[in-house]
Amino acid sequence: MSEAVARTVGERFRELYGAEAQGVWAAPGRVNLIGEHTDYNDGFVMPFALPHTAVAAVSRRDDGVLRLHSADIDAGPVELRVADLTPGADRSWTAYPSGVVWALREAGHEITGADVHLASTVPSGAGLSSSAALEVVVALALNDLYALGLRGWQLARLCQRAENVYVGAPVGIMDQTASACCEAGHALFLDTRDLSQRQIPFDLAAEGMRLLVVDTQVKHSHSEGEYGKRRAGCEKGAALLGVDALRDVPYADLDAALERLGDEEEVRRLVRHVVTEDERVERVVSLLESGDTRAIGPVLVEGHVSLRDDFRISCPELDLVVDTALEAGALGARMTGGGFGGSAIVLVETAAVEGVTKAVEEAFAMAGFTAPRVFEAVPSAGARRLSPAV
Repeated sequence: MSEAVARTVGERFRELYGAEAQGVWAAPGRVNLIGEHTDYNDGFVMPFALPHTAVAAVSRRDDGVLRLHSADIDAGPVELRVADLTPGADRSWTAYPSGVVWALREAGHEITGADVHLASTVPSGAGLSSSAALEVVVALALNDLYALGLRGWQLARLCQRAENVYVGAPVGIMDQTASACCEAGHALFLDTRDLSQRQIPFDLAAEGMRLLVVDTQVKHSHSEGEYGKRRAGCEKGAALLGVDALRDVPYADLDAALERLGDEEEVRRLVRHVVTEDERVERVVSLLESGDTRAIGPVLVEGHVSLRDDFRISCPELDLVVDTALEAGALGARMTGGGFGGSAIVLVETAAVEGVTKAVEEAFAMAGFTAPRVFEAVPSAGARRLSPAV
């Protein structure tokens, strides 16, 4: 399949730019199993890569020109000059790839231009990191074409900077690291403070289970205000508690910490979510490593309740997925991603996939919601070069 995709994207590149691409690369979207809104609090996360990818055919240029084209946009290539790239100046989709070029140049790498054609199968606005996939695939291509020698975690850092500063979205490091560093058949246990990683085997099919993604079709945007408000509230909580980040509040000391916050009710809720969520990540890691995979189901549900009630970033569609799936016999479910829409994940026995899926679809129809998109999430490979093979 990857060969066919590379060939198709490469052919379109040739049509657009009149020459063969120097290579084709892919970077996946991701699902976060557990650990939501902990990454910008220096905490723990546990994503895995999806089979859905952003694919880029790219050639290097040496004249200072950056040309960008997306198969998903009905328009010709956008032409920019790398010397003119400025944070905040671009509000279109091109901000993600051009932001990567800007971040690389800001870091001292002499990027003198590129021709880029992109195509993506990562659902946009579904909380599955379509933007991170775009960033990482361009960063990996430029890393190869310019022989920069950067490792996956370094590319992730640069992509995060592109999204934070150039695009203006206050995201943490998880999405870009997952896209750049995940391995097939594994979930990535990531410490977002020091970027240490452990690949945790996660082969549900071998144990008679599946993980479904339910895209509610409710679009969200990280760069809108509510996400930023949550991040600012977390930073306020850390400052009031005298710690560098909420990661530094021990789970055992949570009650005492909340008491110290007094009548700062909103901050108390945010702190409670982050501290308990870090503990949930560590619990899931322990359960998976001990082979007790089914026991992670209730932990996922705990995470959803915390995101709904303390962080307050769920929505009626996400809550309906979780409630309906659990009533239909799912082992666990929760919203995943930044919130305010997007997707939920549902852990089910293989035999229950059809029944749970049907129950969710019928519940959405009865509620008058847009029909959800349901698909299986299979832990897949991170960013890689598709052609020419290396």
